[in-house]
Amino acid sequence: MKVHFIIHEAYEGPGALLNWAEERNYSVTSSKVYLGEALPEVSDAIDLLIVLGGPQCPTTTLEESPHFNASEEVSFIRSCIERDIAVLGICLGAQLIGDSLGAKFEHSPDKEIGYFPIALTKSGREHPHLSHFNVTEVVGHWHNDMPGLTPTSKVLATSAGCPRQIIEYSPLVYGFQCHLEFTVESLTDLIAVSHDEFEKIGHHNYLEKPESIIARSSLTMNSLLFGFLDKLILSYETK
Repeated sequence: MKVHFIIHEAYEGPGALLNWAEERNYSVTSSKVYLGEALPEVSDAIDLLIVLGGPQCPTTTLEESPHFNASEEVSFIRSCIERDIAVLGICLGAQLIGDSLGAKFEHSPDKEIGYFPIALTKSGREHPHLSHFNVTEVVGHWHNDMPGLTPTSKVLATSAGCPRQIIEYSPLVYGFQCHLEFTVESLTDLIAVSHDEFEKIGHHNYLEKPESIIARSSLTMNSLLFGFLDKLILSYETK
């Protein structure tokens, strides 16, 4: 199994996703676009594409973020989907998947930073990839926006602050607005560059203090993510 990551920032890496791939002895490659690394060719060298988050949004310009070429990434993601490569987008990555399918991202009703519950929808409760989830699970969040919806996409999970937390775009393509890949280590890096966000505590309904975020264990939600990915890989291998 060949897994490729698109990493937008040094402080928002794959976290537990890398542990998942390494534990299963999968081949791992990456495009660290913040270092100017190019996207790979769309070929048999990728079985699973994972597009990570970042502070950008799909309308961020090259003038605003010189290392982030949204149109190039959207085109690359679309090509991967067309080749029946499995694709998972996290946060910004989920929004880019939506854009690649013609569904423009939108601002979320609420900013969410910290650990808050998501709830499975009827489609989510019936979905085989989420059969190991409880109806509600507490998971990580760090966002202002949310992915767009296509006419055939299914919302599998929502939260009080955001109506689009887990989306199925097709049996091999999923967007997670939430962050089940967070670990204490990855959150430490993200918090270190996000001082301005925490000055707004008290002005948002879903904004936890940094010390509360770091005090949480990520192991349960990491395990949920691993189970989802194992089922996604099985779908890919038996398609």
